[in-house]
Amino acid sequence: MSTRLPSLRIEEAGEKDVSLILQFIRELAEYEKELVRVTATQEILRATLFGPEPYAKTAIVYVGEEPAAFAIYYFSYSSFSGLPGLYLEDIFVRPAFRGLGVGKELFTFLARRAGERGCGRMEWSVLNWNESAIGFYEKLGAAPVNDWTVFHLAKEDMEELAKPA
Repeated sequence: MSTRLPSLRIEEAGEKDVSLILQFIRELAEYEKELVRVTATQEILRATLFGPEPYAKTAIVYVGEEPAAFAIYYFSYSSFSGLPGLYLEDIFVRPAFRGLGVGKELFTFLARRAGERGCGRMEWSVLNWNESAIGFYEKLGAAPVNDWTVFHLAKEDMEELAKPA
């Protein structure tokens, strides 16, 4: 089977797509068994993705007229290489479109964006239990970074830390 779908197109999302982006985020969170953690709203997404200082970009894959997948990404920086990187925050292919080459086409699109910006690498995280995604990423040529542990500081903890002493 060809991995190229003739009716597949990938578009950078615009403000008109906020509702669809939120729907994709919720579907991803449900897949990851984390739906209760979603606090994003259309207003928040409108401000952070399409406001005066956008923090990330969103790509949407359509098969025909059907939204099939999405990715949220932004550009980071590596001090060791002195080059930017593309950080893939979220990627989700709807179950009906898996195995058709949609994910590979989306990664190809992102790799091209990274190349256009002179990036030295692409990075993302995957849940340890998501073996199908890990297998897919390895087929793309990606490798896990086993000697690093991801940390994050939740909003409430950041606010506590930021309080004057």
